[in-house]
Amino acid sequence: PLPKSCCVLVLPGEYSHWHNMRALIDALVDRNHSVTVLVSSSSPTVQHTRKERFDFIVYKVNMTKEEANSVLRDMIHLGTNDTANKYKGDFIVWRVFSNFMAFLTDISKGMFHEDLLHTLRESHYDVLLSDPMMLFPDLMAEKLNIPHVLSMRATFAYVAERLCGQMPAPPSYVPAVALHDHLTDHMSFIERVENMLLYIIHTTIFPLGMNCTISPYVTGKPTTMCETIGKTDIMLIRTYWDFEYPRPLLPNFKFVGGLHCKPAKPLSKDLEEFVQSSGDHGIIVFSLGSMLGNLTLERANTIASALGQMPQKVVWRYNGKTPETLAPNTKLCDWIPQNDLLGHPKTKAFITHGGTNGLYEAIYHGVPMVGLPLWGDQPDNLLHMKTKGAAVVLDISSIQSKDLVDALKTGNNVYTAQKNKMAPHCNTQDPSMGWRRKGLGIWKVGGVGSGFNLAPWILCSAVRTISKNKGNT
Repeated sequence: PLPKSCCVLVLPGEYSHWHNMRALIDALVDRNHSVTVLVSSSSPTVQHTRKERFDFIVYKVNMTKEEANSVLRDMIHLGTNDTANKYKGDFIVWRVFSNFMAFLTDISKGMFHEDLLHTLRESHYDVLLSDPMMLFPDLMAEKLNIPHVLSMRATFAYVAERLCGQMPAPPSYVPAVALHDHLTDHMSFIERVENMLLYIIHTTIFPLGMNCTISPYVTGKPTTMCETIGKTDIMLIRTYWDFEYPRPLLPNFKFVGGLHCKPAKPLSKDLEEFVQSSGDHGIIVFSLGSMLGNLTLERANTIASALGQMPQKVVWRYNGKTPETLAPNTKLCDWIPQNDLLGHPKTKAFITHGGTNGLYEAIYHGVPMVGLPLWGDQPDNLLHMKTKGAAVVLDISSIQSKDLVDALKTGNNVYTAQKNKMAPHCNTQDPSMGWRRKGLGIWKVGGVGSGFNLAPWILCSAVRTISKNKGNT
């Protein structure tokens, strides 16, 4: 008989990545699985001192939380258009990367300390669940000799998925995920040539880092990151096939977009009063996510001026210096209950940076979007939404007040025509087929938007079958 519960070790990411992983952890705990989160003492996001339904194992590192937060945010800012001018000097770039390498060294020493590894081995975990923002999950799975489940979005030009995970991605019709994305599955000949060049560039650059030999003190033998990542048993992709372009997938790649989506909860008294004061015009929700720090004051003034021209009230997640052009209709908040605001009946639009968490919450609640992509996969995410008629996308580095005003007006009109087509996918629960791979039982449960049901079942079924197979050996 299959065990009723399994032991899951989790290596979470930071910022919004932790919130995404937390939804999956809660679902596993609800199904009576034992979950342990392995986290460093310098984690800026994971509050390991709080009482939770799952356990924490905290390994010591030299960096403080403030130092780790500064290093990670500096790396993020390097990739954002809005802060590019801050990093013009080669010295600044060198300093940021030097600090990041010191951070990596600090984390690796703490994570792979023999005393910690001994404790983890004695706990006999069934599976490792990780986020790629967390460093070295592939090596940890290798050291513990347990299956590895990776929750991810995508790498540029699907280079890790292709070279390490053997996933096919024909450049003739599968557009490369890129920093400045504009290619869709409908490409002209010239665009296909451009797409091919993107694949070639990323395929050339990627091995320079991924194929570097990892120190034998970790694995006990010379190996590469690509080799260890290629051993990942299941890859949970944080989007869903209905919102992706057609492309081939292997059986161990599973779409789980929207796994964190849930009905909205009541707002706090003061926030509800502000929302209700909007009358029939409703509100606009504005957030650029948890990773980015402050906008430049010039950019904030441009945006605040545009928001002041809207008839709606605006709830803006913002913790910088108050913009000089801030209008009475705009409320600044250090933090907002984003899902609850998006699910409020008075919400008319969502201004977002394009993180997958926010996108799927907007889809789940049927809210049109205006996108201001900053870095990473965000341009690609928002291009998908634009292609599906769910968003208007702007360039934050050159945005003017009129651009944002026009986009907010256009977004509602465009989205109205698409809403009825998209909404049914967000609540479908259609139990489907099951399959096996490498002795792992993987069951697909649910449709688009029910990823919060799908992902735990994929993982739970996998670890149960793993445990069964271990018992038969």
